[in-house]
Order: sequence, then C-alpha cells, then structure tokens
Amino acid sequence: MKKKFGIIGNPIRHSLSPALHNYWFNKYEIDADYSIIDIKEEELPDIVKKIKKKDLTGINITLPFKQKIVSHLDVLINDAEITSSVNTVFLNKDGDLVGENTDVFGMQAAYLKEVDNAVNKKALVIGAGGVSPSVILSLEKSGVKNISITNRTIEKCFFLKKKFKSINILEWKNLNKIIENFDIIINATSLGLKNGEDFNFNFEKTKADLIYIDTIYNPLETKTLKFLKDKDIKVFNGLEMFIYQGQKSFYLWNKVNPEIDQKLVEHLLSELK
Repeated sequence: MKKKFGIIGNPIRHSLSPALHNYWFNKYEIDADYSIIDIKEEELPDIVKKIKKKDLTGINITLPFKQKIVSHLDVLINDAEITSSVNTVFLNKDGDLVGENTDVFGMQAAYLKEVDNAVNKKALVIGAGGVSPSVILSLEKSGVKNISITNRTIEKCFFLKKKFKSINILEWKNLNKIIENFDIIINATSLGLKNGEDFNFNFEKTKADLIYIDTIYNPLETKTLKFLKDKDIKVFNGLEMFIYQGQKSFYLWNKVNPEIDQKLVEHLLSELK
C-alpha cells in the first residue's frame, strides 16, 4: 500500500518539501507520495488522527505550527524535547505519535561547520518564532556561548529565555544599531519570504567578516542577503539547511539515508525559478 506523507503550515505553497521527498522516493523506488497539506490550526487534531489511523505515514511541520503541534503528540524525542519545537512526526512501533526536530541537525550540517573558533563568536538570532529554538540549540551545540535574540514582540523572547537561560534579549527597535556587534547573524523570521514583508532597513553597519545565515530559501536571495552579498559578506540562504533537515526526516520515516547529489540540488533550484 502506498505510503502518504505531507507538510503542514500556513503559508505553505512556497514549500519545496514535495520536490525534495518525491525525488528521493523515486530514486530509491519507495512506493510513497508527499504533498502539501494546507490547514488551519483548528484542523491539527484531524491531521493527528490521520497519522494514528495510518492514512498518513508521517508529516513535516513548518510555520506557524512547530510549537502548536506539541500538545497533540504522545512523546517528544532528542532535539524536539529540548526545544519544544517539532518539524517531523511519525508513529513508533508502540503506536505512539512521536515528534522530532531535524532543524537543529540541518542548521549544524549546513552552516555551523563553517564557523571557526565558535566559542569566541557573538551570535544574533533575529526572530523568536517556530525555528528560533532550533537555531539557538544548534548554536549552543556548535560551541557558541554568546547568543542574543531580538523579536518584534519581545514577550516571545522572554518565553525562549525560560528554556535557554543564557541568551541575551535585545530590543527590536535597536536592531539597526546593534548589528555591528555580531560575528554571526541568523534571520529566523519570515521577513524576506517570497511575496511577504522584508526588513525596512539595510544591514549597513556589519562586521566585514560577518557570517549571515537566512533560514529562508524561497527566494534564494532575500533583499537583505543580496545586499550583504554585494558587500562581500559571507552569506548563506536556507536551501542547504532545508535539504539536510529533510534528509534526516526521510531517514526517520524510511530508514534510508538519502544521498544529497548535484542532480537533486539542480532539481530543487529549477523548482524555485
């Protein structure tokens, strides 16, 4: 019987997840299909029931449901337990609905290997939403000790500080003035997403050796990323993180560790054009 997978979120039409997972299903001759599942928050219990009944084999979760799904699950494991943020759901052999977080792995595998002397670096996480706990944990796991966070709604920062007690909270209104203090800046907001809002200023006062990471991959170059790239700043878009987090999700579901080859990357890039 054909396995069915999908991704839930809102907005979700921009997602490359179907292109990624269906490529691997085809490559490894797995009888499965992956699709976009466009739902509202009140429909989360229905999705959970579908997995319990095995109408769905597993799902990925993106904004704004990474934390909201948690109360509907039986158990959180590994990085999901630490972050209370879930992007991958499946049934275990006991029939329990399991939430895991593969974003932390995706961030580390894609970008943080690039960071030398991490213990002495100062990092700024912009945004306190669904992916932010994963970004903070990946920085901590990579050895970064000095981590600050800012968000338009500062209350969300205080909520995160309960979980990550060593982070510094900075006011959003000062963002343009403080960016010159950081060695690593990670955009964990939806600002810059295709057809969405963007930052209302340019990041002019940054360190020359800054590493800027955008968790957005659609578009490949947000306005801010392009601005910094044109200044010869080292920049990364969200595509590699997306691929690595998907690789780990695929393994959790299928017990196959899929190859990340050039043909796959070209396939995803063609989908973005």
